[in-house]
Amino acid sequence: MKFLFVLNDAPYGSERTYNGLRLAGALSKNVENEVRVFLLGDATVTAKSGQKVAEGFYNLSLMLNRVIRSNGQIGVCGSCMDARGIAATELADGAHRSSMDELGQWTQWADKVLVF
Repeated sequence: MKFLFVLNDAPYGSERTYNGLRLAGALSKNVENEVRVFLLGDATVTAKSGQKVAEGFYNLSLMLNRVIRSNGQIGVCGSCMDARGIAATELADGAHRSSMDELGQWTQWADKVLVF
């Protein structure tokens, strides 16, 4: 089955992005599933490389890597990146600058779209 996760919230603060990535990681463990994650709005910061979080606190960059290692894809809204001053070179390995056009294509591709 093909799953698209659209994440909107900031990476740290509420737990929506965290919970969305937990589910994306769990679904990506099944080799029959394909998982794509699109980061929109404040969630774009989730893909910024070099995150240093407090000891014992979850690291969303590592959670993104779990999806990527399972052949998932991570798209990051380009205009949202621009609004937050994030360059493509600052994205975590495996994440790419994306667009609403690609989000539209991914939405048509997906069997299930989950929005957090």
